[in-house]
Amino acid sequence: MEIIEEALSKGRKFLSEYEAKLLLGSYGIPVVKEMLVSDIDGAIQAAREIGYPVVLKVCSPEVTHKTERGLLELNLQDEGSLLKAFRRLREKAQIENGFFLVQEMVKGGRELVMGMVRDPQFGPCVMFGLGGIFTEVFQDVTFRVAPIKKRDAFDMFHEIKTHKLLGPMRGMEPVDLEALSLSLIALGKIGLDHDPVQEIDVNPLIVKGNHPVAVDALVVLRSASTHE
Repeated sequence: MEIIEEALSKGRKFLSEYEAKLLLGSYGIPVVKEMLVSDIDGAIQAAREIGYPVVLKVCSPEVTHKTERGLLELNLQDEGSLLKAFRRLREKAQIENGFFLVQEMVKGGRELVMGMVRDPQFGPCVMFGLGGIFTEVFQDVTFRVAPIKKRDAFDMFHEIKTHKLLGPMRGMEPVDLEALSLSLIALGKIGLDHDPVQEIDVNPLIVKGNHPVAVDALVVLRSASTHE
């Protein structure tokens, strides 16, 4: 894929978040509505098209942990708050000519995680589990070697300890497991199709209504000299 080849040609180890979601979207994985901009005028126009509230993020292949570094602003309600957030992030990131993502503010009561990791022995493996801030705390995840089929995905759904979160609860409808299974199958296919992709991390995968949407994504690459 051109995005991956271009990144490797520049010696990069990561795709930007925007590039990562282009890769996911090309395989049919639902991603958050977003626009890449370089200045405040572009950000304002993007927010008008997407609709408030929005999220503003610094977008660079060198910036992989935006939350920890405070390089994103959530739930911006209007143009004034967007303008202030843009100035804060530009100063904090210390960039004059960089890129920013303006995203739809996706809200949902359930946050999941999914991904792919390339195991030295088994090759691409698909991961699924509880996401958001609880990923590292509970480590409630399960794995399958790619390629996976729909029945494998549904087995994974029942293997996590918090699997009841996928069903109806507190007035929320059950998660669309059919759509979720297709996303897991697609992750395995990305790993099989693109050997330089070492790791994919989609966290959070927010359940909007009953539909899972990739809100953040990280793609780790390995250089051409290190893969067979």
